Formats: sequence, structure tokens, C-alpha cells
Amino acid sequence: MWKRFRDVIIGVIIGIILAGGVLITFAEEDKILKNSEIKELLPFNPSELWLIKQARIIMETYYVEPPENIKEEEILYGAIEGMVKSWGDPYTRFVDPKELENEEIEMEGEYGGLGIYIGQRDGRTLIISPIEDTPAERAGVKPMDEIVKIGDEVIYGWDQDKVVKNLRGEPGTKVTIWVRREDHEGLIKFEITRELIQIHTVRHEMLDKFGYIRIIQFNQKTKKEFMDALNDVISKGAKGIVLDLRNNPGGLLDACIGVADLLIDDGVIVSTKGRFERANEVYYGTPGRMTDSPIVVLVNEGSASASEILAGALKDHKRATIMGKKTFGKGSVQTLFYLPDASGIFVTIAKYYTPNGTVIDKKGLEPNVVVEGEFQKDHTKDVQLKRALEELNKLTLQEVKP
Repeated sequence: MWKRFRDVIIGVIIGIILAGGVLITFAEEDKILKNSEIKELLPFNPSELWLIKQARIIMETYYVEPPENIKEEEILYGAIEGMVKSWGDPYTRFVDPKELENEEIEMEGEYGGLGIYIGQRDGRTLIISPIEDTPAERAGVKPMDEIVKIGDEVIYGWDQDKVVKNLRGEPGTKVTIWVRREDHEGLIKFEITRELIQIHTVRHEMLDKFGYIRIIQFNQKTKKEFMDALNDVISKGAKGIVLDLRNNPGGLLDACIGVADLLIDDGVIVSTKGRFERANEVYYGTPGRMTDSPIVVLVNEGSASASEILAGALKDHKRATIMGKKTFGKGSVQTLFYLPDASGIFVTIAKYYTPNGTVIDKKGLEPNVVVEGEFQKDHTKDVQLKRALEELNKLTLQEVKP
């Protein structure tokens, strides 16, 4: 009884102190706001800042751990993260210095984890695609699987950074994920051992008289790797090209534009539109292309972002036949803004538009020819690839007719 009475008294005293502070703050607010320089610097008005201060006082007073155990940096980063998240866009996000360093390492092509790319819709975490020859792909994870649990924790509502942080880790360690798959009853459990993920973005080979080039993702190495692959199949007499973008989650825009420029003569590759001048850009190809051979591009629901841009450019320029299934629909532009302490904010500043003005975001790209099926390492079992080779045969026969 005494403890309850004591807590009530303490709460009343704190409330009186806070209320008194609020009255003082409101009395001073007009004076502060008259100083335009101070007003410009404040992220919130004084009453809103005092509201934040009240919340902190309550936490420091009542939270079970003493205030000295809470790191000031974590409070600050948590506040920024919450503010950024309130915009409601899963791709607009705050990253602390360590997370940002890890992401930059990933774009260079090496990190510890499972080898999957994820996206978010309506609070759900979806696998855009597993990366070829990684633990996730070998375990049997598929595009559009929804991650429901990591270990014993249900992750619905987690932000993307938290999901990634829990999936990554030291090579050799294990993580258990539970996924929900369309047309499958119940959750599917995968226990996967993390590895050092080393990404080679382009693979190629000759399939009879045609060149087969697969782009796994777009990073700093992709354009050169693609040029080398294209030169190799051309030198071996390829009569046409199958460009496989299935399960390609995207990556660097510059790399995507560089590849597109090698395949089309000139004209618009992609444009972006946003609220301010920097967000409105049109990216053009340069005259000349590496090959005039016919091209069939394979896409599926795991093709996203930069791979959708490349497929859209080739489709609108009538440079290739797009075949497979509708793409993922991640067509927004994120720009990284660095903060003074080496943290950063990825901000969605614009949406992508194909040369004909088609919006990709949340809609995806429709193929010219719909073919059901999925990517198979064994080419003899790959229905979509077989259909692409049949299409190339038709196109090359049309070209040799008198």
C-alpha cells in the first residue's frame, strides 16, 4: 500500500514540475520565436521540444535501468530514426555510422550474411530475391517469400535496417528464418549458416549459337564485367543474346545506365521526377552500341529497381523482347545524405520513369511475352529460358529471309 501511495505522490510531484516547466516555456516561447535565427535552427518549436524533454524525464525517472546505463548516442539515433520513419516510406531510412559502413562494403561486393535482398510492403518483409550461389539460394528461399520470424521473434512491423541487422552476422554462425509462401500451407522453416558473401555480378556462356548473359545485381564492377561477357560471346559468333535479369534486385543506377548504353544507340534510358531540381534528371545513351544482334530479356517478380530500369529502356526502345513475369515494382530513387558524425539518411527523392513515361514504382513492368516458370540452374529444366531461345531462333530466321 505504501509503495503504491509513494509512486502516486512521486508522479504528482513530477507532473507539477513538468507542468510548471511547460507554463514557463509557453511564457518564453513568444520571445524565442521573435529571434528568427534561433527559429531557423530549431528542428521543432519550443513547446514540441519541451514535449520531447518531458518524455525523456519520464523515461529517466521510471525506466528500470538507471539513466547512466543508457547511451546518449543511442537516444539521439533513436529519435532521428523515429522521425525519419514517420514519413511512412520503407526506403527512406536513417543509418548509424556502423550500419552505413557495412552498406558501403556491400556495394563493393562483399559482406557476411545469407545472400538475400529484401523489400517492404505494408509492414511485411518480402524477399526480393536470393543471390545466386549463396546460403539462402541453396537453402531454397524464393522471391516473394515473406519473412515472418527470425529465430523466435515475429518481425511484422520491423523496419528494414533491423531485419538486415538480424540476418547478417559472422560467417559460420546460424540463423533460423520462417517464411510464408503463396500457395503453401503453414510457415516454412529455414536454418541457414551465414557465409562471406562475395558477389560476382555477371555470368555468361554460349548456349548453342546464342550468348547467355546473366546479371545478378548492379554494383561498381557490373559494367566492365558485362562488357567482357558481351565481347566474349560476340567473339564466339553469338547470333543473339539472352539477357537474364531474373531475381536481380537492382543496385547502382550508374551501373544500370552503363549497361543500357552498350545495348541501345542513343536516346533516353530513364528519367526521374521529384519535388526539387536535383531530383529531376534525364539520363541519355550515347550514339553507337556493341551489338546489333537480337536480344531477349528474362524478368520475373524478383527483378527490381535497376533491373526494371534496364528492361524498361530496352522494351521502350524496341531493342529487346521482354519475357517472363511481371517485375517487383521498386521504382523510386534513394539519395544518401551524410550527416556530420558519419551517419546518414537514405531519402526517396524521386520516382523512375521509363523512356515512354511508364511508372515502375508499386506497379512493376509488364513483359511483352508472359511465360510462367522460375529460374533454374539446370538449363534443361528452365522453361522460361527455353522459350527465350525459341524466340531468338524465330528472330534470327526473320533476319536471314530474302
